[in-house]
Amino acid sequence: MESMNISLPEPLKQFVDGQLATGRYSSVSEYVRELIRADEKRKAEEQLEALLLEGLHGEETEFSRADWENIRTRALAQLKARKNKELI
Repeated sequence: MESMNISLPEPLKQFVDGQLATGRYSSVSEYVRELIRADEKRKAEEQLEALLLEGLHGEETEFSRADWENIRTRALAQLKARKNKELI
């Protein structure tokens, strides 16, 4: 695992220390990792929303059974990758 050093102004450091004091996080690193994961999730949701809106505004087409199977296969692969990533 790689290390990073960050500098925080005192009010932000106090806020992080307060998050640790709640007992929900065992270290600053754990807190920062959770923040990064939440940001990744937010960005993925934004991308999905953009794609859905693009689809709503796009040309209508008929979906075949193969199209649905392709979507299902890709979604399951992404879900599996996400679960594997969370285990790391």
